[in-house]
Amino acid sequence: MASEAITHAPDAKEIRLVIAASSAGTLFEWYDFFIYGTLAPFIAAAFFPSDNATLSLLLTWAGFAIGFGFRPLGAVLFGYWGDRLGRKYTFLVTVVLMGIATAGVGLIPAETSIGLAAPVIVILLRIAQGLALGGEYGGAATYVAEHSPPEKRGFYTGFIQASVVAGFVLSVAVVLGCRALIPAEEFAAWGWRVPFLLSIALLAISLWMRLKLKESPVFRAMKAEGRTSANPFVESFTYSGNKRRILVALFGVTCGLTITFYTAVFASLSFLKGPMRVDDTVAEVLVGIGALASVGTLVWFGRLSDRIGRRKPILWGYLAAIVLLFPLFWGLGALANPPLAAAQRAHPITFAGPGCAYDPLASRQASECARLLASLADRGIPYEAGEASALSVGFGPARFGLGPDTDGNLALIERELAARGFTGPDQVPPAANMIGIVLIVFVLGALTGATFGPVAALLTEMFPARIRYSSMSIPYHVGAGYFGGFLPLISAYIVARTGDLLAGLWYTFVLLVVALVVAWFGLPKGPPRDFVEEDRA
Repeated sequence: MASEAITHAPDAKEIRLVIAASSAGTLFEWYDFFIYGTLAPFIAAAFFPSDNATLSLLLTWAGFAIGFGFRPLGAVLFGYWGDRLGRKYTFLVTVVLMGIATAGVGLIPAETSIGLAAPVIVILLRIAQGLALGGEYGGAATYVAEHSPPEKRGFYTGFIQASVVAGFVLSVAVVLGCRALIPAEEFAAWGWRVPFLLSIALLAISLWMRLKLKESPVFRAMKAEGRTSANPFVESFTYSGNKRRILVALFGVTCGLTITFYTAVFASLSFLKGPMRVDDTVAEVLVGIGALASVGTLVWFGRLSDRIGRRKPILWGYLAAIVLLFPLFWGLGALANPPLAAAQRAHPITFAGPGCAYDPLASRQASECARLLASLADRGIPYEAGEASALSVGFGPARFGLGPDTDGNLALIERELAARGFTGPDQVPPAANMIGIVLIVFVLGALTGATFGPVAALLTEMFPARIRYSSMSIPYHVGAGYFGGFLPLISAYIVARTGDLLAGLWYTFVLLVVALVVAWFGLPKGPPRDFVEEDRA
């Protein structure tokens, strides 16, 4: 048996460069990836237009999910080269691929100009982004961890974790800056492309910083001793005990942390801008401030894990998220738009009639009731629906019979919605409420900090150095790609289908319970420990 050791102790200056260059590159790559989600409504209008607004947005979120879906393939490809050729050069390639793919989205003509080619090219570029991101995280986390002394590994790698959240914050900040400088009509027409094109500048900065780095000392030692893996992908599944470690990393680590993170940022932002009708800019500022305030918690929990072990903060985060998830979103709804929240409580909307079930994926609904439900779902207005022989709609105790005339029915519904406070311009919450919203987003972000902060150190310690890049990247990106990447799409579908604004949170809740159980029984207890590699000679 031989244990891994750092053969060269980097000095303070080298450590600062390693952390800064790795974190900056990760931040910029996640900015590139998240900018798609931040600008989803504009992408929907440009590349996925449809008479069904809900379907248009779902197609856009499907494009978002496709990028995540290809992250595991990127993890396999770049993990292979990272374990064979080195950490440094592999994540140089990933940052170049990401920058080019992101800028490309900003250059594609709209669907009205080139037809079906527009969404096809968007999907192809999104796939390239997913491949690049699949290789980025494992490389950056492994690189920093292999430069870190064991007693500071959680602290140093915590900056890599924080850069993921910071990438989201940067995407929001850039969008806000562009909106402030570009008139609203021009931003909707072409200005939304500017944040994508800025990735070229971020790419240049990332390359400049990363080209200054040396190869990981652990990888250099393995290469000098001839201990690198001949086939890291195959060995990841044949190395003794590695299948179990991969499953624990998948279901007990990345499943839980990624859905906590995406619920904290994307679900909260979509909830405020959509059904709660908060002004777009105000919602982005509030979520951006709350997320920014929480960035430090990832480093703090990473550092805490150096003292108390990696397992405890992750379990604490899962338990707290399970208990607080629904109350926090109830709080967001109450604070974001008090008059609307009051209207929803006082006048719950109920439909009854034949074929009274809305299909969010249909371009045309099958029944009159479903068409009326679509008009509410498109605007994020909650409803309940059930079967009956005659079509009717209720607003609290008041009930109205409806006929076959769609236009007449819509006019009645619109009149009653307006009379009861369901419609109107987007709102700016009172100052005290805005502070409350920021605090709620901060709490959601802190839960992300607990579950995410220790993870880079944990994953590097779970797997042998010779196959570490591959072994940690595969479960991380399968979990993040499929459990997290499909969260906006699945949640939006559940909400549209049920008419319940918080129903999408059950997806997060169930997966958090799964992650808690697996982590409880599967993660190593006690203080952090380096992986002790088998003697393969």
